[in-house]
Amino acid sequence: MARPVAAGVLTLLGGVFILVGGTAFALVGAVLALFGFLSGLFLLGLAVGLLTILVGILMLAVPRGHAIWGALAVVLALVSLLVAFGGFLVGFLLVLIGGIWAIRWKPPVDRILTVEAHPVEPPKG
Repeated sequence: MARPVAAGVLTLLGGVFILVGGTAFALVGAVLALFGFLSGLFLLGLAVGLLTILVGILMLAVPRGHAIWGALAVVLALVSLLVAFGGFLVGFLLVLIGGIWAIRWKPPVDRILTVEAHPVEPPKG
């Protein structure tokens, strides 16, 4: 079965960068928590990174949903700009390109059907 391999690999790689950026964002949150600024917002970067990696895996495992996985990847790439420094912008770009490729991917055609027309005499009657 054909799969959008390039899109899935780019999304996976970008998800790793976003996960690293989310970890950095969570560390900033931990430092701010020492000064009394408590917020769960800093953990969103980790969640976005993990979800992006999951979407990349789903692109490879369930290629029939390539348009859905691609759209989710694009949304997660945009969200990563806010909550994970965009994976230092490298992750954002990789996931964005991978998501667009997944949306645009077309499965190969297995066979080509041809139809031939034959003239048929009208019924006599």
